[in-house]
Amino acid sequence: MTQPQVEVLMDAPALVQRAKELVMAEAQQAIAQRDRFTIALAGGNTPKPLYEQLSKQTLPWSKVHIFWGDERYVPMDHADSNAGMAQKAWLDHVSLPAENIHPMPTNAAKPADAAQAYETHLNNFFGSKSEPGQFPQLDVVLLGIGPDGHTASLFPHTAALQVCEHSITVGDKDGQPRITFTVPILNRARCVIFLVTGENKRTALDHIFAEQADATQWPARLVRPQDGQLIWLLDQSAGQELKL
Repeated sequence: MTQPQVEVLMDAPALVQRAKELVMAEAQQAIAQRDRFTIALAGGNTPKPLYEQLSKQTLPWSKVHIFWGDERYVPMDHADSNAGMAQKAWLDHVSLPAENIHPMPTNAAKPADAAQAYETHLNNFFGSKSEPGQFPQLDVVLLGIGPDGHTASLFPHTAALQVCEHSITVGDKDGQPRITFTVPILNRARCVIFLVTGENKRTALDHIFAEQADATQWPARLVRPQDGQLIWLLDQSAGQELKL
């Protein structure tokens, strides 16, 4: 099991700069080795400046494919849409073919149908089988955490934490459905990068990195890639008192 690499940066801009360097390095390596780069994006305020920085970089965009690790069940033009945010901050500003952008569907009558549709799409794209233990492998997955220790839309004490035979499921945020990656597909990634800012994340980080703690209460503890890298980027306000 991968041991985490933890970096505490001076502030949020320094964290964004480091994240940009890591993503660009992973992209260049993936394209050189496999002729394409696949990345799953996170939502929230922390990664938005990263996306703005990535919009100014140069890559062979036809070889870059964008996915999402979770999505609120709202239309893409809604203010809360993770895909809509990334589109405005990054994807609208580069020559990325439309077919290389793979948003989670949010227009099915039932969120479970949307989750199944996205899982089928992933299996078709990556050539993975719809069988237990067979999960798509993304090059990079970007994640954040909430003060409650959730990541993607894997919230404490919810059914989504227990899903181990599917790569996509329905998350539950106070009764509101979300579409989310499951723990097994997160742990299949070649590189997982957590972006964490703010003093309000300290308690969660203490439990996530504790020798023993309840992973159903602090779901980010469950993210430990089998063979890939696990990188935590923290700003000073989040990580300065963290004991590893």
